[in-house]
Amino acid sequence: MPKVSQSELIQGAIKGKVVSFPTDTVPALAALPEHSSLIFATKKRPPDKPLILMGASPQNLWKYVTGNPQELEIWQQIAQIYWPGPLTLVLPASDLVPKGMNPSDPTTIGVRIPNNRIAQNILGQTGCLATTSANLSGEPPLENMGEITVRFPDVLVLNEAELKNQEKYGSGLPSTVAKWSNRGWEILRQGSVKLEGNE
Repeated sequence: MPKVSQSELIQGAIKGKVVSFPTDTVPALAALPEHSSLIFATKKRPPDKPLILMGASPQNLWKYVTGNPQELEIWQQIAQIYWPGPLTLVLPASDLVPKGMNPSDPTTIGVRIPNNRIAQNILGQTGCLATTSANLSGEPPLENMGEITVRFPDVLVLNEAELKNQEKYGSGLPSTVAKWSNRGWEILRQGSVKLEGNE
């Protein structure tokens, strides 16, 4: 599959294809949430490793989670501090989240807004996308579009000319993953973001 322009990539995603674009951490594989099974198949990802939902704004993401008013206020305060950025919040999933995004625990969903203008532009036009890093399961994330094109020839990859042919996109570091529970935040993976009160 050739590399494509941003508009072609957006149209491909809307039509149900797996796409790849840079984020603030590592390049993503992405698809509409209802087509998340395509990502599991593409990267040979086991079902016990869930996908996360990326959006262009908090308003786009909140409808995919459910909580009481106090919880929603806490989550929104955290989002105001750390989003856009490398922090994934794992929250109770609403009925809008396809169970295929997290087959082993469909009651929760990880949500995040990447601090990357291109990613936000794409997500702003496709709507929220199911995402994960661009690599075969168990291998290190691929960091440039050329490598992704070779490894995933059926994926629509953003043309590097639009990215000014960088050797690497994003920090290369995974996001911090924090899961909400009745007792507060549990850090499932420590990345560059350190939540206040969890240091």
